[in-house]
Amino acid sequence: MVLALTAAALNLLAGALGAWRYYAGVHSRAFWPLLRVAQAAALAVALLTGALAAAGRHPRDDLYYLYALVPLAVGLVAEQLRVASAESVLAACGLASAREVEGLSPDEQRSLVAAILRRELGVMAASALVVCFLELRAAGTAHGF
Repeated sequence: MVLALTAAALNLLAGALGAWRYYAGVHSRAFWPLLRVAQAAALAVALLTGALAAAGRHPRDDLYYLYALVPLAVGLVAEQLRVASAESVLAACGLASAREVEGLSPDEQRSLVAAILRRELGVMAASALVVCFLELRAAGTAHGF
Protein backbone atom coordinates (compact mmCIF):
# COMPACT_ATOMS: atom_id res chain seq x y z
CA MET A 1 0.00 0.00 0.00
CA VAL A 2 2.83 2.42 0.82
CA LEU A 3 4.48 1.75 -2.53
CA ALA A 4 1.20 2.39 -4.37
CA LEU A 5 0.78 5.68 -2.50
CA THR A 6 4.37 6.62 -3.36
CA ALA A 7 3.72 5.83 -7.03
CA ALA A 8 0.52 7.88 -6.87
CA ALA A 9 2.34 10.85 -5.34
CA LEU A 10 5.14 10.73 -7.90
CA ASN A 11 2.67 10.49 -10.77
CA LEU A 12 0.65 13.35 -9.30
CA LEU A 13 3.78 15.51 -9.15
CA ALA A 14 4.76 14.61 -12.71
CA GLY A 15 1.22 15.09 -14.01
CA ALA A 16 0.74 18.41 -12.24
CA LEU A 17 4.11 19.75 -13.40
CA GLY A 18 3.44 18.58 -16.94
CA ALA A 19 -0.07 20.02 -17.00
CA TRP A 20 1.18 23.36 -15.66
CA ARG A 21 3.99 23.54 -18.21
CA TYR A 22 1.64 22.42 -21.00
CA TYR A 23 -0.86 25.12 -20.05
CA ALA A 24 1.92 27.72 -19.92
CA GLY A 25 3.18 26.55 -23.31
CA VAL A 26 6.70 26.09 -21.98
CA HIS A 27 8.86 22.97 -22.33
CA SER A 28 9.97 21.41 -19.05
CA ARG A 29 13.24 19.55 -18.68
CA ALA A 30 12.37 18.58 -15.09
CA PHE A 31 9.18 16.83 -16.20
CA TRP A 32 10.78 13.98 -18.13
CA PRO A 33 13.08 12.61 -15.39
CA LEU A 34 10.27 12.98 -12.86
CA LEU A 35 7.90 11.13 -15.19
CA ARG A 36 10.41 8.29 -15.65
CA VAL A 37 10.82 7.96 -11.87
CA ALA A 38 7.03 7.90 -11.49
CA GLN A 39 6.77 5.23 -14.19
CA ALA A 40 9.45 3.20 -12.41
CA ALA A 41 7.43 3.43 -9.20
CA ALA A 42 4.34 2.13 -11.03
CA LEU A 43 6.45 -0.72 -12.41
CA ALA A 44 7.67 -1.48 -8.88
CA VAL A 45 4.05 -1.73 -7.69
CA ALA A 46 3.27 -4.18 -10.49
CA LEU A 47 6.39 -6.25 -9.80
CA LEU A 48 5.67 -6.35 -6.07
CA THR A 49 2.10 -7.39 -6.83
CA GLY A 50 3.38 -10.25 -8.99
CA ALA A 51 5.90 -11.31 -6.35
CA LEU A 52 3.26 -11.32 -3.62
CA ALA A 53 0.86 -13.29 -5.81
CA ALA A 54 3.61 -15.82 -6.60
CA ALA A 55 4.27 -16.16 -2.87
CA GLY A 56 0.59 -16.94 -2.27
CA ARG A 57 -0.36 -13.62 -0.72
CA HIS A 58 -3.49 -12.15 -2.26
CA PRO A 59 -5.59 -9.07 -1.47
CA ARG A 60 -9.17 -9.54 -0.35
CA ASP A 61 -10.38 -7.45 -3.29
CA ASP A 62 -9.43 -8.80 -6.72
CA LEU A 63 -9.88 -5.31 -8.19
CA TYR A 64 -6.49 -4.58 -6.69
CA TYR A 65 -4.84 -6.51 -9.52
CA LEU A 66 -6.59 -4.34 -12.09
CA TYR A 67 -5.56 -1.12 -10.38
CA ALA A 68 -1.98 -2.31 -9.82
CA LEU A 69 -1.35 -3.62 -13.34
CA VAL A 70 -3.30 -1.26 -15.63
CA PRO A 71 -0.82 1.61 -15.04
CA LEU A 72 1.71 -0.36 -17.09
CA ALA A 73 -0.73 -0.52 -20.00
CA VAL A 74 -1.51 3.18 -19.60
CA GLY A 75 2.21 3.96 -19.86
CA LEU A 76 2.62 1.84 -22.98
CA VAL A 77 -0.41 3.38 -24.69
CA ALA A 78 0.77 6.87 -23.72
CA GLU A 79 4.17 6.24 -25.30
CA GLN A 80 2.45 5.15 -28.52
CA LEU A 81 0.22 8.24 -28.43
CA ARG A 82 3.35 10.32 -27.94
CA VAL A 83 4.75 8.98 -31.22
CA ALA A 84 1.41 9.53 -32.94
CA SER A 85 1.23 13.09 -31.63
CA ALA A 86 4.50 13.97 -33.35
CA GLU A 87 3.16 12.54 -36.59
CA SER A 88 -0.10 14.47 -36.23
CA VAL A 89 1.75 17.76 -35.71
CA LEU A 90 3.77 17.09 -38.86
CA ALA A 91 0.60 16.25 -40.78
CA ALA A 92 -1.14 19.39 -39.50
CA CYS A 93 1.76 21.41 -40.92
CA GLY A 94 1.40 19.67 -44.27
CA LEU A 95 4.57 17.62 -43.88
CA ALA A 96 4.49 13.98 -44.94
CA SER A 97 7.65 12.99 -43.07
CA ALA A 98 10.29 14.28 -40.69
CA ARG A 99 12.66 14.60 -43.67
CA GLU A 100 10.58 17.49 -45.02
CA VAL A 101 11.34 19.51 -41.89
CA GLU A 102 14.82 20.17 -43.30
CA GLY A 103 13.21 22.33 -46.00
CA LEU A 104 11.73 24.71 -43.43
CA SER A 105 13.42 27.84 -42.19
CA PRO A 106 15.17 27.62 -38.80
CA ASP A 107 12.35 29.60 -37.15
CA GLU A 108 9.73 27.29 -38.62
CA GLN A 109 11.73 24.27 -37.48
CA ARG A 110 11.92 25.61 -33.92
CA SER A 111 8.20 26.33 -33.94
CA LEU A 112 7.44 22.83 -35.18
CA VAL A 113 9.69 21.20 -32.58
CA ALA A 114 8.07 23.31 -29.84
CA ALA A 115 4.60 22.19 -30.99
CA ILE A 116 5.67 18.54 -30.99
CA LEU A 117 7.26 18.81 -27.54
CA ARG A 118 4.18 20.55 -26.17
CA ARG A 119 1.87 17.85 -27.54
CA GLU A 120 4.10 15.09 -26.12
CA LEU A 121 4.17 16.86 -22.76
CA GLY A 122 0.37 17.03 -22.69
CA VAL A 123 -0.06 13.36 -23.56
CA MET A 124 2.40 12.18 -20.94
CA ALA A 125 1.09 14.55 -18.25
CA ALA A 126 -2.42 13.21 -18.80
CA SER A 127 -1.15 9.64 -18.57
CA ALA A 128 0.63 10.42 -15.28
CA LEU A 129 -2.61 11.78 -13.82
CA VAL A 130 -4.49 8.65 -14.92
CA VAL A 131 -1.81 6.47 -13.33
CA CYS A 132 -2.06 8.54 -10.14
CA PHE A 133 -5.77 7.77 -9.93
CA LEU A 134 -5.17 4.06 -10.58
CA GLU A 135 -2.44 3.84 -7.95
CA LEU A 136 -4.70 5.55 -5.41
CA ARG A 137 -7.37 2.96 -6.18
CA ALA A 138 -4.74 0.21 -5.84
CA ALA A 139 -3.79 1.53 -2.41
CA GLY A 140 -7.46 1.62 -1.45
CA THR A 141 -8.05 -2.00 -2.46
CA ALA A 142 -4.80 -3.47 -1.09
CA HIS A 143 -6.48 -4.89 2.02
CA GLY A 144 -5.22 -8.28 3.09
CA PHE A 145 -1.57 -8.06 2.12
